[in-house]
Amino acid sequence: MYELKVVTKFAAAHRLTMVGAKCENMHGHNWKVEVCVTGDKLDDAGVVMDFGEIKKHVAEIMSMLDHKYLNELEFFQQRQPSSENIAAFVAGQLQQRIDNSSVRISRVTAWESDDASATYIVDQAQ
Repeated sequence: MYELKVVTKFAAAHRLTMVGAKCENMHGHNWKVEVCVTGDKLDDAGVVMDFGEIKKHVAEIMSMLDHKYLNELEFFQQRQPSSENIAAFVAGQLQQRIDNSSVRISRVTAWESDDASATYIVDQAQ
């Protein structure tokens, strides 16, 4: 099994409800997002997937989040715009874009600060 990782960043505002303290107020973060994809085999070029293709898809997803008020986005209308849900959102969006049945998203980590992150681990049995 091979795992590829791409790291990117975006800045956005959000407001978390029912968590208490200052997170109830609108505030922002400069998130760092780590995306990992896996594959069992290499293609004819000797790679699981071209990094450029992964980066292109990730950039499209980041443009949906960057400099936005996350609470207003459709995906977050029924769920908190938490780091956990941001990671799940990115994983789902990326899997939709990858047109290769032998490549799967394995995990996405959303860092809201240098010392706090949440990782969404994709169920490989899906």
